[in-house]
Amino acid sequence: MTKLSKKKKAGPKAQTVPVMTGSEILVACLEREGVDAIFAYPGGASMEIHQALTRSKIRTVLPRHEQGGVFAAGGYARATGRAGVCMATSGPGATNLVTGIADAYMDSVPLVAITGQVVQSMIGKGGFQETDIYGMTLPVVKHSYLITDIKEIPRIVKEAFHIAQTGRPGPVLVDIPKNVQQARWQPEFPEEVHIRGYNPWKEATDAELNQILDLLGKSERPVLYVGGGIISGEASAELRKFVEVTGIPVTTTLMGCGAFPENDPLSLRWLGMHGAAYANWAVNGEYEQRHAVTEPMKLIAPGADLLLAMGVRFDDRVTGKVDQFCETGTIVHVDIDASEINKNKPAHLPIISDVKYALGRLLTLLKARPLTKKFSKWHQQVAAWKAKAPFGYIVTEEVMKSQHMKDHLNGREAEVILPQMAIEALYELTKGEAIITTGVGQHQMWSGQFYKFSHPRQFLTSAGLGAMGYGYPAALGAKVACPNRQVVDIDGDGSFLMNVQELATAHIEKINAKVIILNNQHLGMVMQWEDRFYKGNRGNTYLGDPDNRAQIYPDYVAVCRSFNVKSERVMYRSDLRAAIQRMLDADEPYVLDIIVPYTEHVLPFIPANRTVADMIWKL
Repeated sequence: MTKLSKKKKAGPKAQTVPVMTGSEILVACLEREGVDAIFAYPGGASMEIHQALTRSKIRTVLPRHEQGGVFAAGGYARATGRAGVCMATSGPGATNLVTGIADAYMDSVPLVAITGQVVQSMIGKGGFQETDIYGMTLPVVKHSYLITDIKEIPRIVKEAFHIAQTGRPGPVLVDIPKNVQQARWQPEFPEEVHIRGYNPWKEATDAELNQILDLLGKSERPVLYVGGGIISGEASAELRKFVEVTGIPVTTTLMGCGAFPENDPLSLRWLGMHGAAYANWAVNGEYEQRHAVTEPMKLIAPGADLLLAMGVRFDDRVTGKVDQFCETGTIVHVDIDASEINKNKPAHLPIISDVKYALGRLLTLLKARPLTKKFSKWHQQVAAWKAKAPFGYIVTEEVMKSQHMKDHLNGREAEVILPQMAIEALYELTKGEAIITTGVGQHQMWSGQFYKFSHPRQFLTSAGLGAMGYGYPAALGAKVACPNRQVVDIDGDGSFLMNVQELATAHIEKINAKVIILNNQHLGMVMQWEDRFYKGNRGNTYLGDPDNRAQIYPDYVAVCRSFNVKSERVMYRSDLRAAIQRMLDADEPYVLDIIVPYTEHVLPFIPANRTVADMIWKL
């Protein structure tokens, strides 16, 4: 008689993970990180991953150039706060990502850039399409990886997203040789991340924060100077509450637009080279305009005696001559990144902290020791400055009589459209609720001046790197991330042309991002500097056809038609609003080519490395 074995009580079944290729493991890791879209252009060293993506729920958006893909991933990240993901093959595919990686690094944007690499046996031997992208990007990434073992993929991908999205956000590069993609293994996926020496969470002490309140108690003219750190740190709500409790006026950097509602009476909009004159005066004091650096600075009205700088880096486009920036004020600098403290401008009270935590804790401390001051005199001075020098524009006789306008307006020069008018009309017709992206140049500055931003993650622009060609790919990424939002790229003709091929992406992928081209046939910002500093001598800044200046070149309507993208050209002011409305109403990509004069300059203007006393602000 055979003895029957005693059955063990069945427990819960362990989840069995099948043997997978390295490329399949990578895609599974992306899925586990919640990635819903990847902007990826295939090639020999990355096609294994593209094959795995065909079996994934992740949406693969095919850009028409790798730079378009990385800018789109950056736009996705800026619009959501989550890491944007892009991918390219080795060699030229990888090097085409570098500008977008550098843009993300400069503006603290979470990004995971994946690159295929030649097989390990060929690394360092000059194989076909081999470049050391790991080494090339070292100065412009938060961290980078070269995966040499298939077993490392789950850990490295988990770490890459953690690093990109925590502390001060930034780009992370993951380079994967093709043989690692093709290898097979039964993966184990980590649930947590443990990186020795990486502690991104920083908290201000109560002692430090009470010092801020001590300074506020003594201050008569405080100003909050806030930047992109408020937005990336998800601290906008705390900032708004802090201003409500304290009554401190707020100015932002270009990256900080939308962190505080710009239609609030306590908003000073943004400051710096092309920022509001009144914001610059509030921080630095108002001086008589001087006409030579050797002239003494004559103070008319003092600026801030206390500058609360939060989530900013004292960029040169904000400070001008840095040693004279907020020269008479006490500076408090709160930032999560210790490397920014005292880097550009020494602070009297430096505090390394997550800005959301610092503002939230300050609000708690204020309940125990509320401010008794209302800063009413300071508010009156700020209001007077606002009334004296608002953002504005004038249609001058010079504009209407210019040969450029005569060539294009055919006797209707009085109907000239200034760039500022178009942006104002867009603001009104979208009720200030659109997500705006831009290229780089005059149109970028006017977008910041004439579209008032009320929400964080609403103004997406290449601020630190200043990368032309950013606007439309970023709009595509933002629209993929926010399909129910109106997304409009305000661009210049020069900047738009740099990634015009992404019109194909918009059409084929059915991404309904819109474009307004402020077309003046010139590299406007460089031309403005030529007018100011080079006696108007043109050094290759005309983008039209010199043999036929009466023709708009290139013909963007014809270009868009070839991509099957709707487009129209607007020449006259009476047609402007209706054309913008048609663009907004279209349920498909749409390009509006608006002809504007090249004679306009962006004002206010503080020349580089100069002071508020050198600001040109009168129209």
